[in-house]
Amino acid sequence: MVIVLVTEPEFRRAPEAFESAPVRCIATSPDEASLSAAIVEHGARYVVVGSVKYVGKLYDTLPRGGVIARFGVGHDGIDKQKATAAGLFCTNTPSVLDESVAELAILLLLAAARRLPDLTAEMRAGTWALGPAGIELRGKTLAVIGSGRIGQATARIATLGFGMRAIGCRRTSVAGDTTPFESVTTDFGAAVSEADFVSLHLNAEPANHRFLDRERLALIPRRAWLINTARGSVVDEQALYDALTSQRLAGAALDVFDREPYVPVDPSRDLRTLPNVVLAPHVGSHTTEANRGMAERALQNVIRAEARDFTGMDVVNPEVLNRRQP
Repeated sequence: MVIVLVTEPEFRRAPEAFESAPVRCIATSPDEASLSAAIVEHGARYVVVGSVKYVGKLYDTLPRGGVIARFGVGHDGIDKQKATAAGLFCTNTPSVLDESVAELAILLLLAAARRLPDLTAEMRAGTWALGPAGIELRGKTLAVIGSGRIGQATARIATLGFGMRAIGCRRTSVAGDTTPFESVTTDFGAAVSEADFVSLHLNAEPANHRFLDRERLALIPRRAWLINTARGSVVDEQALYDALTSQRLAGAALDVFDREPYVPVDPSRDLRTLPNVVLAPHVGSHTTEANRGMAERALQNVIRAEARDFTGMDVVNPEVLNRRQP
């Protein structure tokens, strides 16, 4: 039977899917040395991994034609150049987690709008007080930065569910129907100029590193909240901290961070100390439905690789198709 090594955190998220698969799935430690040793021990060609960064030994250990199947969409922890040079397929699991991440973005937006973290803290402290009023979402403007599948799903919930205006922002212009967005622009400043909330949905490619820097933060209205369920690396966290403490930005609701588990980029600028920040530990895709979907999609990529159905795989390093063994 085909053996697939699955890193332990990912195995625990969807054990039924992995245990009932038509391949033998073995849970293993996610650190690179242990994973590489397990590949040798079991003679494995296929691994399913999470967001841990792999820098060297994994690519030297997996045999040519093997698969590094990402349990999720983002694949910035995988060195595609090294994998391609080693003849390894890298795959991800597009579309199966879109709704889960979009729903979390809306949850964070709602928590910000109605001051939910503050109210919870006050209740836990025995305080019964209305405090500052929240705001309704109807008629408010949501700027969606990165209008791919998850950005579109977020905009759809915001517009159809809450009567918000959604403005999309993307690198390249689009022609024709822009639904669910009222409009789509390539100009970040124009997208956020009237925003009450700014939701990030960018991938972690090098061009997006610290995309939201001091200059772009300065373009966002003071009343607006930042929502980030994408990748922490797309935000300059020091600049964000300064904007929040200087009241240049109303608040931030964050599910992702530059370093995870969260460690402040600057110890003197710890986002956890700020009252106008809502925090979650990267749980955007952590729902029963998305976990099962990611497990099944990752295994589907492995099974198709075993059947040499390469065109049916979710390959994120297509150059490898020219390097595989005949």
